[in-house]
Amino acid sequence: MVSTFTVTTLGSTQYLGIQGEGPEPSPNQSLLPLTAAVNQADHLVVGGCDVVDLVEQFGSPLYVLDDHTLRTACQQYRRGFARHYPGEALVLYASKAWNCMAVCAIVAAEGLGIDVVSAGELFTATQAGVRPETIYFHGNNKSLEELTLALAVGCRIVVDNWLELQTLATLAATASQPVPMLLRITPGIECHTHEYIRTGHLDSKFGFDPDQIEAVFEFLANHPQLHCLGVHAHIGSQIFELNPHGDLGGVMAQWLVAAQAYGLALTELDVGGGLGIRYTEADDPPSIDTWVQTVCDSVVTACQTHQLPLPRLLCEPGRSLIGSACITAYRVGSQKQIPGLRTYAAVDGGMSDNPRPITYQSVYRALVANRMTAPLDQRVTLAGKHCESGDIVIKDAPLPVLQDQDVIAIAATGAYNYSMASNYNRVPRPAAVLVHHGEAELILRRETLQDLIRQDCLPATLGQTPQT
Repeated sequence: MVSTFTVTTLGSTQYLGIQGEGPEPSPNQSLLPLTAAVNQADHLVVGGCDVVDLVEQFGSPLYVLDDHTLRTACQQYRRGFARHYPGEALVLYASKAWNCMAVCAIVAAEGLGIDVVSAGELFTATQAGVRPETIYFHGNNKSLEELTLALAVGCRIVVDNWLELQTLATLAATASQPVPMLLRITPGIECHTHEYIRTGHLDSKFGFDPDQIEAVFEFLANHPQLHCLGVHAHIGSQIFELNPHGDLGGVMAQWLVAAQAYGLALTELDVGGGLGIRYTEADDPPSIDTWVQTVCDSVVTACQTHQLPLPRLLCEPGRSLIGSACITAYRVGSQKQIPGLRTYAAVDGGMSDNPRPITYQSVYRALVANRMTAPLDQRVTLAGKHCESGDIVIKDAPLPVLQDQDVIAIAATGAYNYSMASNYNRVPRPAAVLVHHGEAELILRRETLQDLIRQDCLPATLGQTPQT
């Protein structure tokens, strides 16, 4: 076997031709960041930086985030709505995909708002300088402390259930002005994705049941301290189908119509996110622009049908913004050959920095970053270093014959890798660098062993030497 990547030589650098077709490649259709290249040393280059050099400088495992790919995805969403939607639109980054100050600052600089789901994500966004009115606070079990913080910050609150609605009404009664909020409603739309990440069907922990809409609208009509801006729905994640998103506009427009009977003039419609990305060559997601056009056409048609003014249209992409913008670099350690069965090669990370394979059975693509054009002579199961049999990064990956200390690059690790990382086995979480035009800047420091015990408390009685 040989690599399936095509290369284009520009000067002394070969660029990997793995992105989608068309004049403007869609980042979510690319296995690697848009700047991915092979230099004269046969090394993988991202953002003008040699990945092997980055590992030497910053250690491994290492998240390498490409500034250009992330910004390109942000720009494509904004341009798509400007092209296809005749009304006002706002793109919100679903920061649960990767929430840190640098990422929040980048997407805000590109004109996006932020979707957060915890006090920690909200605090991070505000510390990064994101304007409160562009922050939308989600979650199916917000605490009293979180709601109080949201009111103090001045962000929008997406209300998920009756307890939250009633609690917020109590808090809003003493607020100086009505509290801006949206309602999350379950649309009852199925999509073909992993069971754990389908959130639009009726059997979901998220959102008000659509049969409760009239009661909710009546409650809001009697609580003017709650300023309901609009409605929100989300049908799932890592979706390649367009039909579910095409159907969503019609369902949500009916909610806007129902609100009118209670004197509520809702002006915002948030269709959530869910657009998938390409993790392997077999994946074929629609482009960002195609997804945006589908959503816009659906909403415009539904509003025309129900004679509604066009609402402010919001969406919440996460994975499709940042997933393909990052790779994770590891070093190869021990290997184990089982004749006639399998070859294992262990890397210096695994489920603590990428829990998606063991959680969702997710499949990734691996490259040897220091020997990019080497023939793919074997299939290797890349194993993590954790004390867990299921800690497998990729099963039967086509790779060259591996050597000790080879640098392995796993593609498309920007979404839900750092954000779901843990300290399982008390392994420190990796560092992350932002690369652009040959420069690398640290955006997350590597955790130290001292960091691991920073929150530990050792009672004095346990720290004393036993008496004999």
